[in-house]
Amino acid sequence: MTKDTIKFIIDSALTGRRDRAFLSRESLQNTRCGKEDERTFMNFLNKMERKFGRYAIHNLSTYIIGAYVIGYFLYFLAPGVLYNYLSLEPYYILRGQIWRLITWVLIPPESPGIFTIIMLMLYYSLGNSLEQTWGAFRYNAYIFSGIISTIIGAFILYAVMGGNIVFGQALFSTYYINMSIFLAFAVMYPDMQVMLYFIIPIKMKWMAIVYAILTLYEFIVSGWAGRVAIFMSLLNFIIFFFSTRNFKRYSPHEIHRRQQFKSQMRQPRPGSGITKHKCAICGRTELDDPNLEFRFCSKCDGNYEYCQDHLFTHKHIKKG
Repeated sequence: MTKDTIKFIIDSALTGRRDRAFLSRESLQNTRCGKEDERTFMNFLNKMERKFGRYAIHNLSTYIIGAYVIGYFLYFLAPGVLYNYLSLEPYYILRGQIWRLITWVLIPPESPGIFTIIMLMLYYSLGNSLEQTWGAFRYNAYIFSGIISTIIGAFILYAVMGGNIVFGQALFSTYYINMSIFLAFAVMYPDMQVMLYFIIPIKMKWMAIVYAILTLYEFIVSGWAGRVAIFMSLLNFIIFFFSTRNFKRYSPHEIHRRQQFKSQMRQPRPGSGITKHKCAICGRTELDDPNLEFRFCSKCDGNYEYCQDHLFTHKHIKKG
């Protein structure tokens, strides 16, 4: 072996090592950037929760199922009213029928049947589990962002198609919003096993893959109207997936332990003098009178809490 050959081998090895080191640094930098983006998103949610968390609707899945029950009653009793006057149609909304911005969520995602009842029971269970995992505010944000993005998608499609057009056949429904609940749960609990139709044991991740493939197929074979409806209805899940892709997935047991710990930390110990509520005016707490009610004032700058006697009589605090 000549000196030139040995030199070539050494140079190649050193070059390869430098390339691998560069790629490793680049990969690490990309990972750090991704995590920074996720932290920014989560910090934004944390700030919003601290500011608006008290307005969150608890047990939101119950209200969603209740809306479907009303929708199914209308489906049997007055189907014409359900689809002709309550659906999401920008054409009629822009001509004064603004109630459609809300009433379209009454339209059931599927035709009535035994399997529909089973799927609604599944979505109800998954939704409650997500609310317990994320908290009421974040679950609210997830669901309402899906609803709002669907409405925006309907108006975008209406504008692109030139206006003066009625979609018909309830093109925009909550079907894919319900699917976003299922997909989010599968991301959080990929290895959880469920009984499909109470018979077939299957892990959530495999069901999610099947649903994703079917949805992708529907997206491909649909026209532009159907594609916009699918994409905008699942936009909340897309944002959630890419903003939490590097987050650790928790087991149900670990989630339960965390919730128990937080619950115990929130409960004051008897005789400790620690309270959950305190009036910013008189200083009274729930220990002074268990029947006292406390509320935060939305007009004050900051988190100021008042008892029922001073909630409407105090002077609003303004900073600056």
